[in-house]
Amino acid sequence: MNRNLDILIREMRIITQLRSVAAVLSWDQETYMPPGSARARANQISLILSMSHARFIGPDFRHSLSTLVDLPTGKVFEDDLAPEEVRLLEMTWRDWRRATALPVEFVGELARLTAEAQHIWEQARRKNDFGLLAPYLEKIISMKRDEADYLGYDEVPYDALIDGYEPGMTTEKLQVLFDTLRPALVDLVTRIQATDVAARPDVLARDYDEAAQQEFGMDILRDMGYDLTRGRRDHSAHPFTTNFHPSDVRITTRLRRDDLTLSLFGTLHEGGHALYEQALNEDYFGTPLCESISLGIHESQSRLWENYVGRSRPFWKYYYPRLQQRFSGQLNGVSLQDFYAAVNAVAPSTVRTEADEVTYNLHIMLRFELEQAMINDSVAASDLPARWNKGMEEFLGVRPQNDAEGVLQDIHWSMGAIGYFPTYTLGNLYGLQFYEAAKDQIAHLEEKIAMGDLGSLREWLRENIHQVGRAKTADELVRELTGGPLSAEPFIHYLEQKYGELYGAISGIN
Repeated sequence: MNRNLDILIREMRIITQLRSVAAVLSWDQETYMPPGSARARANQISLILSMSHARFIGPDFRHSLSTLVDLPTGKVFEDDLAPEEVRLLEMTWRDWRRATALPVEFVGELARLTAEAQHIWEQARRKNDFGLLAPYLEKIISMKRDEADYLGYDEVPYDALIDGYEPGMTTEKLQVLFDTLRPALVDLVTRIQATDVAARPDVLARDYDEAAQQEFGMDILRDMGYDLTRGRRDHSAHPFTTNFHPSDVRITTRLRRDDLTLSLFGTLHEGGHALYEQALNEDYFGTPLCESISLGIHESQSRLWENYVGRSRPFWKYYYPRLQQRFSGQLNGVSLQDFYAAVNAVAPSTVRTEADEVTYNLHIMLRFELEQAMINDSVAASDLPARWNKGMEEFLGVRPQNDAEGVLQDIHWSMGAIGYFPTYTLGNLYGLQFYEAAKDQIAHLEEKIAMGDLGSLREWLRENIHQVGRAKTADELVRELTGGPLSAEPFIHYLEQKYGELYGAISGIN
């Protein structure tokens, strides 16, 4: 390896390890930290992230990078470098350029504010009191506007924030996708609601022992290939996956006795994220080649396992008899077809994480509109509950009973993750195209899944997506694997086919 590159990578690993320390502190905050420790923990996280940021934009790193890259333009000096090393440097320069736009004091203050706000969000949600979170959220929105100004943008400030999660994506590009999706989804929901076909959601709301739910979820995680010697599963108010290294990738889920699907599909979702992180090439730890391509690609993995596998008939052909054995009292007399229909029932609801495949993206479109209003139009935090409720009626025809199931349901804004939500829809679209490609390339894939073989799909994803790191862009990856660009059309076709079969002869579905 080029000596200057070796020096740079050693420095990058130190910076990444500092960030990993902050991630451990954040994981503990969401799982086991005593509630009275929030302010001290916020200061700890702020300190560590300020240190890592200062080191990343500091003179030593700048000098090392300048020996390999022309700093004003990002052009890599390619002598004696392999193609993957050139890509590593291109992505490092991109990250460095964004980082140098943000003052160290700003990064530290935002980290402290959001760490404290996450704790306040939990209280506000539990007490159904948006007023607790509002002053924190107002400061976060103000700082995210400042962040957009620091980073710069061509069209609107919100673009700068989207780019941090999905490089190259813009408000305009997202709007094109959403303008195709929204009328198709609304039309499909309307046609489904007009049928007399009724699923049996009651079978999912019986008394399901939490320990048994936990055990069943762990069985599925093992079958998926989640390595429990390099990971663990815990509980949190909002499920998430975090990684400190490919050898330490942790997930959390939520459990509820009267809702079998909450933990079950949350486990599949977070398991998909975790498989991605565990499969990254740790030889490149600390560099972009040991990182996911984008949040949209990351979400493609969680949504693929949660929906295209976990809500499929082949999956339940194998796992439903095992679920019946685990919960014989609750599921005796419930057929596979009834259960399959129940986990795929379509009904507009107020809660995103519990939404079905057809209505889920409408939840994302509402958040997309609200985030633009926050960042581009200076809408105040105090206006969000009313705008949220109005938007729910416009997009989904339902109205939250309170702020806990409305504007307070997601943790993201308290984390400062404004611009993140659109990646869920991108993940749905990418994930469907990847799954269709996998079916084309793995002989009899769905028959394998119906026999309990999840490993064939996992290895295809590992080879074609996970181990790529950031050696390719999202657009390059999807074109290479699927033969075309990201599109809403395959997803719409998938929904029409699946839900046409589930809901019988619906006018316009074939």
